[in-house]
Amino acid sequence: MDNEIQLISDGDGLAVIGNPTAVELFLAAERLASKDLDLPRLAAVFRTGAQVAQAYPEIKAMSGRWVQLTKESKQLVDSLGLKKSSTSGLSTGVVTQGEDKGRIGGLVELAKDSASRLSKNPTVLSGAAGIMAQLAMQQTMEEITDYLAAIDAKLDDVLRAQEDAVLADMIGVGFDIDEAMTLREHGGRVNEVTWSKVQGSSATIARTQAYALRQLDALAEKLAGTTKVGDLAETAKKAESKVQDWLAVLARCFQLQDAIAVIELDRVLEVAPDDLDGHRLGLKAVRQKRLETIAQSTQGLLARLDAAADTANAKVLLNPIQSPAIVRAREHVAVVVADFQGRLGIESGAESVEARAWTSAASEFRDRMLETGAEGVDASWRLGNETLGRAVSVTGKLSSGLAGRALRWRGDGEVREQEAG
Repeated sequence: MDNEIQLISDGDGLAVIGNPTAVELFLAAERLASKDLDLPRLAAVFRTGAQVAQAYPEIKAMSGRWVQLTKESKQLVDSLGLKKSSTSGLSTGVVTQGEDKGRIGGLVELAKDSASRLSKNPTVLSGAAGIMAQLAMQQTMEEITDYLAAIDAKLDDVLRAQEDAVLADMIGVGFDIDEAMTLREHGGRVNEVTWSKVQGSSATIARTQAYALRQLDALAEKLAGTTKVGDLAETAKKAESKVQDWLAVLARCFQLQDAIAVIELDRVLEVAPDDLDGHRLGLKAVRQKRLETIAQSTQGLLARLDAAADTANAKVLLNPIQSPAIVRAREHVAVVVADFQGRLGIESGAESVEARAWTSAASEFRDRMLETGAEGVDASWRLGNETLGRAVSVTGKLSSGLAGRALRWRGDGEVREQEAG
């Protein structure tokens, strides 16, 4: 029936398949942005073979669109009550359009119409799911391309500046994979020659990713190894200047790994379609593990910077210059990490940390001392006068009432007071 639409969801995207007019009306009514599912390529793959040859004319006549699932579109999919397969992980169903020729009238049983037969053909479903996985990864690849352009990252310069040969190899591997993706786009398939260019690239990319993660972990470990504000300030400054470079390397690694996965799915779809579901699910599991590893490393670095910022705020009275600098470095790193994580689809839980003002810290300390009683009152006024002298000294305006005291800086950036004369 022309008003029935096949829906397939893999958790990351939604395929909408059916009569071209019905598909367009449905997408417009539900306000869903979509991309072409490239059903002609799927039809070409299944043109031969008794198992799926009967589905070829039906696939060729249909329109297919892919929708990237967001929080809103996921709610729509959940409301449809699609049936999930325990083997393929796909949720499928056929919906009918309502009287307004767009919105759904309800889920229907798998009947004898052409759209429903797609749901009953596991090979066709696997092929559609494979293409959906490719589109999801290509969407992330585009996000990474935009990310690298937005931060104006000279990725090749970053790689060439390193002495490690693994990073240098990354440039050549990237050229090969980019070329293979271009050939795939123009040729519509991945032949043996194209596949031979990239099939050994995964190990190089994995080594480069591991190297970049080690650099981030090293910064985190250095932050964890000291509580001195001077040392924390030095490491935080280094993190502020270097973290985005290593995130750019990680982003490029992830982009190339997704590109190889797209090419792999093409090869499996063409030479071993029966293995496509297993390979797709395996790639999804491996990809998720990579995301978790990257998330763990970046979140670990932020946690160390949070601790450094807490230390800095606690010692702001004695370090009125370096303490705020540490907090600013933490905020800068948090912003670039959140941007990076967002491009890869990693949810960020980072919160803003405010630099504690010196005057606020001094007032709080004075109030706390006042609560101790009469003896504390004398002590608090004495401390108030002394700490006020420190603040004025930092700004270069010494009070005449404190001219008898001199201030000097220790090597680690903390203020010490010394009796004049």
